[in-house]
Amino acid sequence: MTEQTLTRARGGDEDAFRELTEPYQRELQVHIYRIVGSAQDAEDLLQETLLAAWRGLEQFEGRASVRAWLYRIATNRSLDALRASRRRPEDQPTSQMPAPTRWSEPVWLAPYPDVLLEGVPDDAPGPQARYEAKEAIALAFVVGLQHLPPRQRAVFVLRDVLGYRAGEVAEMLQTSQASVNNLLRRARAAFETRLPATGRERAPLPNSQLERDVVGRFAETVQDGDIEAMVALLTDDAWLTMPPLPHTYQGHDAIGAFLRGAEQRRGAPMRLVATRANGQPAFGCYVSLPETGVARAFSVIVLTLDGDSISAITWFADVSVFPQFGLPRMLR
Repeated sequence: MTEQTLTRARGGDEDAFRELTEPYQRELQVHIYRIVGSAQDAEDLLQETLLAAWRGLEQFEGRASVRAWLYRIATNRSLDALRASRRRPEDQPTSQMPAPTRWSEPVWLAPYPDVLLEGVPDDAPGPQARYEAKEAIALAFVVGLQHLPPRQRAVFVLRDVLGYRAGEVAEMLQTSQASVNNLLRRARAAFETRLPATGRERAPLPNSQLERDVVGRFAETVQDGDIEAMVALLTDDAWLTMPPLPHTYQGHDAIGAFLRGAEQRRGAPMRLVATRANGQPAFGCYVSLPETGVARAFSVIVLTLDGDSISAITWFADVSVFPQFGLPRMLR
């Protein structure tokens, strides 16, 4: 940032304002997603953040960097949005599902398209960071965040993912440094109980031959309607979850029973289109409409891999996310 650019922006020069803010927009959107759990909401809140920054440019005193100032606005907009929302899972025919292995807390979450991660700078975070950026976008990580109260969530991301110092976070949230440290201690304790013991170090490298082989075999079993072969690809302790529904299924028998019931309810195998979400292999799923030759958007499936097996299937029924992935609503 130069003083000249800032002066031009304060004078109403939109090009200068864009020059100030554009380098941070993609990373800000990812930051907002981690807090609110929705790519669409993150996109909307990013636009609110930029509008608020444009309107409040006169109040920017330059004590912090433009980047930190934008993170302050984005974080507070995200917290305001969470306070204002009363999101609940939509009604689903859950009575038709087999008994789950356990009931979990409903988590409002949508997948994040990898295409939106393009252009996010891979700079090293601040020295306070505990987690790498790639790890901090994985589904298991974002699920763990959604179980934290909003302010704990924000402090955890700002401190342990982005590496901001406690004093900087206190200024962003307009609170004391002691309060930030207290929120962080509680967030860390709660988060560690949510994060799976299996680490991403056992996952194949993205787009490696091993990943392509596992994902390709999975796609074949789904499109063939071969439940037994699909289940054989899972680790013994694999999980299937369906945010925001509280049903969770673990192990071959429970997941197999769910998949057989799901196929029976659909009445036809699915057609898959490969994509990526949260740094993981994923599919847009479609179900054929009888006697039309057309398949309609049905769900998004995200896979978590463990070596040459699948350790988790996350099933999202919300088809409104398809456009964000560049996926069509219909296949012909």
